Amino acid sequence: MTTAAAAGNIPVLGLGTYELTGETAFEIVRHALQVGYRHIDTAQAYDNEAEVGHGILASGLPRAHVFLTTKVWPDRFSRPKLIQSVDESLSKLGTDYIDLLLLHWPNPDIPLRETLEALMAVQSAGKTRFIGLSNFTIELMQQAIAICGRGKLVTNQVEYHPYLDQSRVIAAAHSLDMMTTAYRPIAKGRIFQEKTLQQIAQQHNKNAAQVTLRWLIQQGVIAIPRSSNPEHVSQNFEIFDFELTSDEMAAIDQLRGDRRLVSPEGLAPDWDKPPAEAA
Repeated sequence: MTTAAAAGNIPVLGLGTYELTGETAFEIVRHALQVGYRHIDTAQAYDNEAEVGHGILASGLPRAHVFLTTKVWPDRFSRPKLIQSVDESLSKLGTDYIDLLLLHWPNPDIPLRETLEALMAVQSAGKTRFIGLSNFTIELMQQAIAICGRGKLVTNQVEYHPYLDQSRVIAAAHSLDMMTTAYRPIAKGRIFQEKTLQQIAQQHNKNAAQVTLRWLIQQGVIAIPRSSNPEHVSQNFEIFDFELTSDEMAAIDQLRGDRRLVSPEGLAPDWDKPPAEAA
């Protein structure tokens, strides 16, 4: 399946489940689906795939109505380990297919070709509908496309919020026929203290998180906010009844810099610099 096909299938707003475990993960996933979410994002490393699967089941929705994403951890990037790990994820999630399977972080210790060929083999076997990347730099995205060909890898999931300028990465993804998915979209709550966002939110009778999520999806970026609070999960979904003006979009753009919140030692690649620093 191509990127164009994925674009028509991936809901622009999803629920992130990082750090949601046990009963909380189950309840939040079920609640989100009842509110109207149709995109759930998890990962092998989150240790909650079973609870996510139970939450989807408990929602009463047909499996085909939920777009489910999970990710392969880098220590399972060799061909045999990757294939085995996907089978384990399917078992935990209680499903016979994943909608989108991502490589969670780059792993320079295993040849990228071996990993991507294993990822494509899993897709060919019908275990995932779409495949993609997460936390890949521009250079690594280009290397991946050179191996897979255009239209095969549908998205690169990266940290993106008003304080981190990812315009170069997003532009590069577009040039490679890939979408961009934003995790940490509300910057761990920092956006609630931002006067620019507060002022714009007041104009629309919304809150700063809703404005930020709207800013993302109006760029054509998929957003996957996470919350353990059912009320916040509900509020985050209420972004389809208003639109930001071009001036409001530009005002939020002005906040962007290099305030990265996620860069784990031993996993993070050599990040691309924002345009101002790269010049």
